[in-house]
Amino acid sequence: MRTTKTAVMMLLATTATVGAIQSASALEAQAFVDRVAEVYKTIGYDFKFGAATLDGDTITVDGVTVALIGAPEADMEPMTFDTEITFSGVTELPDGGYKAASVTIPDVDTDFAAEPAGHVTLSDVRVDGLYVPGGETVPAVAILQLWQSFSTGALSITRDGQEVIALESMEASSTFNPEQGSSDLVDLTSVLSINGISVDLSTVSEEDPSAGAVIEALGLTSISGDITQDMSWSMADGHLTVSEFLFDFADVAALNITGEVTGLTPDVLDQIYAMQAAMAESAGTSGELTEEQAQAQMMQGMAIMQGVSIVGANVRYDDASLAGKLLDFFAAQSGTDRAGFVEGLKASLPAMIAQSGVPALNDVVVPPVSEFLDDPQSLEVKVAPPSPTSLLVLMAAAANPAGLITALGLAVEANTAAE
Repeated sequence: MRTTKTAVMMLLATTATVGAIQSASALEAQAFVDRVAEVYKTIGYDFKFGAATLDGDTITVDGVTVALIGAPEADMEPMTFDTEITFSGVTELPDGGYKAASVTIPDVDTDFAAEPAGHVTLSDVRVDGLYVPGGETVPAVAILQLWQSFSTGALSITRDGQEVIALESMEASSTFNPEQGSSDLVDLTSVLSINGISVDLSTVSEEDPSAGAVIEALGLTSISGDITQDMSWSMADGHLTVSEFLFDFADVAALNITGEVTGLTPDVLDQIYAMQAAMAESAGTSGELTEEQAQAQMMQGMAIMQGVSIVGANVRYDDASLAGKLLDFFAAQSGTDRAGFVEGLKASLPAMIAQSGVPALNDVVVPPVSEFLDDPQSLEVKVAPPSPTSLLVLMAAAANPAGLITALGLAVEANTAAE
């Protein structure tokens, strides 16, 4: 009898222990997804996760609904992803935050619209090095370190069974010094590559016949290319360098944007985030500020940005047929040949510049643009102040447009070799 009672008591104790462990696991898993949702609200995303379960150091979530916060003008409905999300290698940090070695979701293969029929497939979605900071507030220095890398495999979007957008792969990654999650972040580097982009524009005519006719005349019914970006950022002096942001489409054109600023520190970002939050609160449900509120926000923004200086910026366009096709197309529309159309454009350039009210632009813009129109190869706009110049100084210089051109070191060049 005693043996039977002992066995029953052990069984009950074991059952209670298992129940307690399961309850604790559920609470830990829920605490994790709650913290993820709380952190991402600070950058404008509202995540509502499905049920979360814990197995060892792996948390599995049954779907998520995503909405944008504080952007009524976007008029974007929440998006629901009814798929399993797996957070692997989850560990809790001393400050109540978390790290996860990886985040994965199964391949996507689903309809997203009925008329016209829309279907999307996406493979190999993965995030490595997820960082979920703890604490009552989420500072900018932590927001900059939310993940180490994000990648996908092939994406395909079809319309009534015809592929309209596709890409082969996408990858973005950041390297942190010191390691990710440090409140004493020294600097970071970041790269992005979107490879094998292809866009079919042949169906545009079904929605907009006139636009479709232009696309066909320009030979742009199918375009392909890549997008790449490379940047570095030092925290102490806020020195941000975008050494490449390149949109390169074969047989069409390439556009590369580069720039360099100083003074964009985490402290400045914290002030910007606080101002944005205050603006959203002031706007309320209407999403609009009063004139007085808008002026106050503008003054506050100017004060925040007074320490941010422009070192330089470049926008370079390299033609691979698009400019020539555009000139031929508009020449035909005008009932003349390309040479005559170009001469007419060149003759009208000074009058167009005069409308800006900045006569000094004439010498900067007209010669290189005329050269480009004669022989479309490249066109580059450069901003290179003699020394790093604050945004406030440039705004003050805008009262004298000719002086602003000098302060910016503005130059336009045509048909030069890329640096």
